[in-house]
Amino acid sequence: MDLCITIKGVSFLLQTGLGIMGNMLVLAAYGHIALVEPRLQPVDQIMAHLAFANLMLLLTRGVPQTMTVFGLRHLLNDSGCKVVIYTYCITRALSVCFTCMLSVFQALTIAPAGGPRLARLKARLPQLVAPTFAGLWLLNMAVCIAAPFFSVAPRNGTVPPFTLNLGFCHVDFRDNLSYVINGAAVSARDFSFVGLMLGSSGYILVLLHKHSRQVRAIRRSQGGSMEMRAAKTVVMLVVLYAVFFGIDNVIWIYMLTVAQVPAVVADMRVFFSSCYATLSPFLMISSNKKLKERMVCAAGGEQKQDAAEDTDKTNIK
Repeated sequence: MDLCITIKGVSFLLQTGLGIMGNMLVLAAYGHIALVEPRLQPVDQIMAHLAFANLMLLLTRGVPQTMTVFGLRHLLNDSGCKVVIYTYCITRALSVCFTCMLSVFQALTIAPAGGPRLARLKARLPQLVAPTFAGLWLLNMAVCIAAPFFSVAPRNGTVPPFTLNLGFCHVDFRDNLSYVINGAAVSARDFSFVGLMLGSSGYILVLLHKHSRQVRAIRRSQGGSMEMRAAKTVVMLVVLYAVFFGIDNVIWIYMLTVAQVPAVVADMRVFFSSCYATLSPFLMISSNKKLKERMVCAAGGEQKQDAAEDTDKTNIK
């Protein structure tokens, strides 16, 4: 196997494997928290949904991409490509939407009460989480509805112009107009949500800077400390997303300007667009005290069980 292909395959394999493991750990930890606590806080619910979206993104794009790099062909037929591409488009969109939702909700949570309307909105935040989830799912299912119509299994021969060659599937737009319109629509949606998340994150940073003395006083109580830690985690997630979003869209804009996209360029975009899904769960775990406590408890429980089994075996002997 060519060295370049080997390096590319190992890179995709590590990225996909670590990302799937990290997001599954986050989901398992939040599942355990949901069982032992009356209900999850809004920020925890959004982070759990973000981990699920990132997990599905890696399963529908990272896994088949890795298999294709290692030489596996004809993984999916036309119907399979339509399902996988549609699911990938939705979960990729939900990743940016949930990150934006996380930033906006956290900004509203720590915002000082500026009037009765804001106070009522802050009080209703827990009730708004589920309707917002439903609205974002419906919005992105509608926006991504065109993806299945252009998705087909790879055919033998050359790749037609205005086709995104994903390796395991082709997205054939057939003409320049549909190619550009689709790219512009996706970019407009993504930039809108990224702009909103950057604005709300900037507002969080301003609040933390202006009210540093109040923050020190709030940190003396557990609730305030949790809110401030959550705010910092949200800002770090937004910064992480913005970095890879910028790289992704620079490559995407280039792809819109050429009729035949080189395979190496498409592979680079796949890699950088999946970096957030891979790294974000580890950022959540490292900066979220609640998640770390659940994982430590789980590891401690397994060690105690192993020690008890060893003791039983010794007593039997």
